[in-house]
Amino acid sequence: MAALGAGGKVIRAFAYYLTGEDLSELDRLKPDLILLAGGTDGGDRNHICSNAESLSENFPSMPLIVAGNRDTYDDLRELFAKRDDVLFTRNVMPEMGRLDLEPARAAIRQVFLEHIVEAKGLETLRARSECLMPTPEAVRNAAELLSKGLADEPGLGELLIVDIGGATTDVFSCSGGEPTAAGTVLRGLPEPFLKRTVEADVGMRYTAPFLLEAIGEERLAEDTGLAPEDLRAWAEAVAAEPGRLPANASEEEADTALARAACEVAVGRHCGIMEEVYTPDGRTYVQRGKDLARVKYAIGTGGPLASGKVPGEVLKGVRRRAGCDRLKPISPCPLLDRRYILWALGLLGAVDAPAALDMMKQYLTPLDSIVTDNRGPTGKWN
Repeated sequence: MAALGAGGKVIRAFAYYLTGEDLSELDRLKPDLILLAGGTDGGDRNHICSNAESLSENFPSMPLIVAGNRDTYDDLRELFAKRDDVLFTRNVMPEMGRLDLEPARAAIRQVFLEHIVEAKGLETLRARSECLMPTPEAVRNAAELLSKGLADEPGLGELLIVDIGGATTDVFSCSGGEPTAAGTVLRGLPEPFLKRTVEADVGMRYTAPFLLEAIGEERLAEDTGLAPEDLRAWAEAVAAEPGRLPANASEEEADTALARAACEVAVGRHCGIMEEVYTPDGRTYVQRGKDLARVKYAIGTGGPLASGKVPGEVLKGVRRRAGCDRLKPISPCPLLDRRYILWALGLLGAVDAPAALDMMKQYLTPLDSIVTDNRGPTGKWN
């Protein structure tokens, strides 16, 4: 939650003591940074201290953020005393059942600017502007501003943003996520009001075959009327040639089907799940994760949503299907970021929030006012 909320992409998580195999995999993955956590404040010390020693010995020059049991920090500062790429921040879970994510998010953003940006040759941009952030972080800022609004300008309330890309699909939700069904028992860690997830196997091009596998080609074929072999052929074709665009009606249908599937899978993983369980007192329902039934708006941005001819068909993947145990939105109003500017307005919001909020309200278009023609959707939200 801390990493994704800061615009990062989690490529691997390791639990308990790091093994030799774990360290070998870390070396192969070559992450931009490592987030080291473990133990509530005053709790377990052994795991975080042991893993810190392993990381110190095997990765002496990789940026590291420590966000675990504060009682270990004196020892860990001594361990990392000779390094300038280790940053200490508050524990992501100071006590059981309570998360404190924002300090870790701020630390990740700081490491991004101090180490990763410079390593990738963007230091010139940093010298020209203090307002520099990863694109997902900018979209996250836009989502929060649009949802909460300002003191003198109301926001839209609870909302969901889906950003479909060639390799991944990002989902942002601004919602409390409390149970909507009476008598439901909430289990698991508390969910943040503003949550981001990124699905690394759900994309329209590079990961299209994995997406088809995740949704099930037989089920997608049944929903669309397309033959499974045609869906599979298109997914394999665009994965091999990511720049390829549909050349006929059949390929357009297959591409739209994949986009809707990306939306359905990514939102389904993002939201919570309802389980029916039996107790000595009888049947009850247990919720894990966020219930997004009350979400008022579903906003599409990126790729087939910003540029496609039928974004309304794609956004149907946001809604809850009959009999589905995933707590997806029930009947959100669909909006379209037709100009693909949410990320830019999230950046603008850091320096001029009123202007950014006004522009988002101006340029987000309700899909029921979209006119579809050969140039794609156009419209205006009055």
